[in-house]
Amino acid sequence: MNSATQRSLVAGPAGALECALDLPPAGAVRGLALLCHPHPQHGGTMDNKVVQTLARACVQLGYRSLRLNFRGVGRSEGQWDEGRGEVDDALAALAAFRAAGEPLVLGGFSFGGAIAARAAQRLPEAERAERLILVGPAVRNFEVAPVPADTLVIQGEVDDVVPLAAVLDWARPQALPVTVVPGAGHFFHGQLGLLKQIVLSAWAARPAAA
Repeated sequence: MNSATQRSLVAGPAGALECALDLPPAGAVRGLALLCHPHPQHGGTMDNKVVQTLARACVQLGYRSLRLNFRGVGRSEGQWDEGRGEVDDALAALAAFRAAGEPLVLGGFSFGGAIAARAAQRLPEAERAERLILVGPAVRNFEVAPVPADTLVIQGEVDDVVPLAAVLDWARPQALPVTVVPGAGHFFHGQLGLLKQIVLSAWAARPAAA
């Protein structure tokens, strides 16, 4: 993300996992945020601009922001596993970087949103994330687990990859609010600044962890 980004390889269930960690100013750390990238077979990597935007927002909020390349992407070993092993990858990255009892935010874009929701569901009660951020979650092509009521869901109005109607159909049974960005497509071209501000504003409305 910048020259201060710490890049490393950690052990994963299918081999090494390539990770990138960005830190807030010293003394301002409030927890860890793990942010998951879009579909590996469609060019998704941890350096995707939407994922980097989420990372910048989380750093500004005081979280150590962790991104990883899922198996088979970049320097990460292994092969595409249709979303199953990728959840294991996310949990392995958490195990490598999360301090005991450290507050956690889980987030993801598109396919990464589906993975983040599944990973959140698999964490033990005592280790649950304090909040989820899902941007254009891939609810049409992947099963996205039910999420807590305070999950921040952000969706482009004219997304042609994950249609707004599909996200609303997923959110409706959960009575889950969806923040719709007018005129935005799947990749939020020209509106990444607004995307970041939506995340920052969501935290400003609840400065303390739930």
